[in-house]
Amino acid sequence: MIILQIDRVKAYYKTNAYGTQRTVKAVDNVSLEVEKDETFGIAGESSCGKSTLIKVISGTIKPPLTIIEGKVIYNFGNESIYIGKVDGQEKIEKVTWEKVSYIPQSSMSVLNPVMKVRDIFYDLLKSHQKLMEKEAFEKTMKEHLNSLGLPIGVLDSYPHQLSGGMKQRAIIALATIFKPRVILADEPTSALDVVVQRSVLQLLKEIQNENRNTLILVTHDMSILANMANRIGIMYAGKIVEVAKVEDIFENPMHPYTKFLINSIPRIGDKSDRLSIPGFPPNLADPPNGCRFHPRCPYAMDICKEKSPLLCDVTEGHKVACFLTSEESENGQQ
Repeated sequence: MIILQIDRVKAYYKTNAYGTQRTVKAVDNVSLEVEKDETFGIAGESSCGKSTLIKVISGTIKPPLTIIEGKVIYNFGNESIYIGKVDGQEKIEKVTWEKVSYIPQSSMSVLNPVMKVRDIFYDLLKSHQKLMEKEAFEKTMKEHLNSLGLPIGVLDSYPHQLSGGMKQRAIIALATIFKPRVILADEPTSALDVVVQRSVLQLLKEIQNENRNTLILVTHDMSILANMANRIGIMYAGKIVEVAKVEDIFENPMHPYTKFLINSIPRIGDKSDRLSIPGFPPNLADPPNGCRFHPRCPYAMDICKEKSPLLCDVTEGHKVACFLTSEESENGQQ
């Protein structure tokens, strides 16, 4: 069952500063489908549009971010939620935390520094369940923390009194207290050491296994996705360039960009040099024509400079946007 469909979404940052208009094409014609109960990873370099895509999916769209085209559809069986352009009109239905929760990038800084964690939980619960008594709120908070293996004493602490790892766990607890159907996690382990990263990821996995929800995990760390994801979407310069099962991405990457990402991962016992991707990511305010990776691609052909490849099935469940694998290139249209 498809729980989330992203249909040809274009989301740009439009600014007008000192008389100069600027448009950054952060998400440009992206289509994806995410299945119920799976962990779907989104990977790519910094500034490739991953966080912007998550903002669109979560409905947290504020100027200068604007949806130009496309739509996001959540399918919850008896209820659907639409975000984006529908029949030419902007439509953003409220995505509640009972259905979809969002762990933002740099989430450790989102806790109110002058409120105890208990009060932050209380405000969230009260905003969604106004008729509950305070004692019921207290019981719900403690039961939820206990189910996640977190100490109850966290509730009596201010954010600055908690370690980075404990703050991140508290935020995950906030995001999952209503047992949402979909969890959007944008770089949930950034700024954490390796040991704490593991415990945070394990907590997310345990929550997913217990509640049978869908997890969309954004990271630039491919090793995290190797251990967490069922499928991975590779993003480059505002576009999805490859989508496949995690084993196919690591064992048989087909897009040149994906191959560079996989080959850059250190391996135990392997002392050979790691080759970085040549060149630099493009300016999304003025992206190159054709395939956006062609200025850095060692296999670029003439057609790559003129046309943008479509994301097409190469094998079952393995989609690639590259003329090296498309019929267009095979037919000699170069």
